[in-house]
Amino acid sequence: MRNAMDIGGGIVVTTDNSGGIGMKPDDIVTAPDRVTAYFATRVALLEQWTAGAIPSSILVHNFSGPDSWEPYVKGVEDVFLEADYEAPSISGSTESNMHLLQSALAVTIIGKRITEETTDELHWYIYGKPLVGHEVLENRIQIASLHLIKQAMDKGLIQRIWPVGSGGIQSEYRELTGEPDCLIQADVDIYKSAGPATSVLIGVNANRVEEAQNHFGGELHKIIVM
Repeated sequence: MRNAMDIGGGIVVTTDNSGGIGMKPDDIVTAPDRVTAYFATRVALLEQWTAGAIPSSILVHNFSGPDSWEPYVKGVEDVFLEADYEAPSISGSTESNMHLLQSALAVTIIGKRITEETTDELHWYIYGKPLVGHEVLENRIQIASLHLIKQAMDKGLIQRIWPVGSGGIQSEYRELTGEPDCLIQADVDIYKSAGPATSVLIGVNANRVEEAQNHFGGELHKIIVM
């Protein structure tokens, strides 16, 4: 189930954090707080979908100061606006006693599992380009669209998803398949970090491949196992 935790009763918890990214002078990457929260929430939501769950509540852990709370919440809401469904309740806490030199944030989503992992044999594709750091802000059109992913899930065009993180596509595919020595090829960089899940692995049934390719506008990249 990757980085999701099943705490029983079908309740799934996912989380993502961000440090040194924001508007403080000592931040390593300069980005609006709203954008920072968007990408942290994006990862946590994709992990929910990977586990077959839908979000029911969200916790925002804000270590950047009181002024960051509202833009962080707006960034969380932006993710659900893009995915085209209503954001669940948002709560959390702000560190207001200590002034940190760098921005820090964590977003935790609590959800309910609604689907089980399919046993069908799937064709795996890469959707979205691996990006990291400033590339994420400069090339947002190349990032896997949550809206298109959610639409494809609702239509049954894709049966499983697997977000790509800092380990890169090759590493994530090995974890997905449980085959630590497998080698793959694709027409994107399979070793580069995908930062905040700018790339997603998508599992498609053989009889829906053409539909999926049309849905994503030809932006699916076939994974070839060597």
